[in-house]
Amino acid sequence: MTHTIYLALGSNLGDRLSNLETAIQSMPPGILVLKRSSIYETPPWGFEDQPAFLNMVLQAETQFSPWKLLKFLKALESGMGRQPSFRNGPRLIDLDILFYDQLVSEQSGLVIPHARIAERAFVLVPLAEIAPGWMHPVLQVTIQELLAGVESQGINVYAA
Repeated sequence: MTHTIYLALGSNLGDRLSNLETAIQSMPPGILVLKRSSIYETPPWGFEDQPAFLNMVLQAETQFSPWKLLKFLKALESGMGRQPSFRNGPRLIDLDILFYDQLVSEQSGLVIPHARIAERAFVLVPLAEIAPGWMHPVLQVTIQELLAGVESQGINVYAA
């Protein structure tokens, strides 16, 4: 069975653009990318004393279970050289599951939909670009409606 997933990608260390592209190129055959947002340069969130991020969102399909998908993404991050850091700290690559179909799951280590999506403009801006009408299964509002509720100043399409 194929599942529709939305993934957030971010990088603020090294060659940020290359890091995003390497992650995307490494996803098949387990993850088939259907749509990709523009790449946005965004100010750091949470911990501000670090370089700006490049962020984007993908719509994709997978046959992986939610846990297998998480394991795959964490292995991809590690394989690309991501080092353990502190919460909201700098990172070579960050891959997060935003949505997995309309699944709602709150298990230790795996929360779907992503727990802080509604407050993160750096995720909502690119997500609204490719899926403005996607309905958040818990909040019962669209991505476009969520975006209208956050400050998105300082988030700009990246021009390499």
